[in-house]
Amino acid sequence: MANEHASAPPEGYEVRSFEHAGDTRPVFHKGTGPAVLVMTEIPGITPPVLAFCEHVLALGCSVALPQFLGTPGRPFSAGYMIKSMTKVCVSREFTTFVRGRSSPITVWMRALARALHREHGGPGVGVVGMCLTGGFALATLAEPAVIAPVLSQPSLPFGLSEDHRSDLGLSPEDLVAARDRVCEQGIPLLGLRFSHDSLCPPQRFERLKAEFGDAVKLIEIDSSEGNAHGLTRRAHSVLGHDFVDEAEHPTRQALDEVLTLFEQQLLTTG
Repeated sequence: MANEHASAPPEGYEVRSFEHAGDTRPVFHKGTGPAVLVMTEIPGITPPVLAFCEHVLALGCSVALPQFLGTPGRPFSAGYMIKSMTKVCVSREFTTFVRGRSSPITVWMRALARALHREHGGPGVGVVGMCLTGGFALATLAEPAVIAPVLSQPSLPFGLSEDHRSDLGLSPEDLVAARDRVCEQGIPLLGLRFSHDSLCPPQRFERLKAEFGDAVKLIEIDSSEGNAHGLTRRAHSVLGHDFVDEAEHPTRQALDEVLTLFEQQLLTTG
């Protein structure tokens, strides 16, 4: 899925190519300050994803958005999602069904995080994974520059079996590295999901708790029938498609947790 040719960048963004180990992809950049690498969900860089980035930019961070799916700024639709999903399932860059293996694209993501830290400075880099890329934030912890990882509805590998549903989409080596960074070095880890999201099953968060204990903060938003905020059982995208920007809404509260993490890890000095 390597692609040297970017679509037109979203408004206000600069597009640059980033190459690592022969893999070249376009990355959209905006802002100044310590960098946050936003790895987008299916179907791609939709308007809600760009809206999330604006919150990060307002905090005083810069944003880097790699393009590996879709057309930047194109609205979400069922057909668009299916088309993107089909591309993912046949790609060698994404490990969609195999347990105990990191997706190959995470090596490229770690290199990008390292380059962003060199360019933007600060204490390190924040990383947000969403849906398809949700678990990638764990894999990037093997890169020391990553100090603020967020897993939003991590959905790989797809839940074909009980073992798949509890799998974190990490190789044994990357899991050891992530545990060392989080449990031994004290890097905070944040996870987000809706309670009845079948794409990000509860077994995956149970596994996160088993592996990282109290070092991981897990936020599960009630999407059961009759919940107080009228969320459907199909709610999936905490920071994107299903986000509601209202002070008392649980998705807004989840966003505030993400922004607090970035502020504390990337912007607080002394």
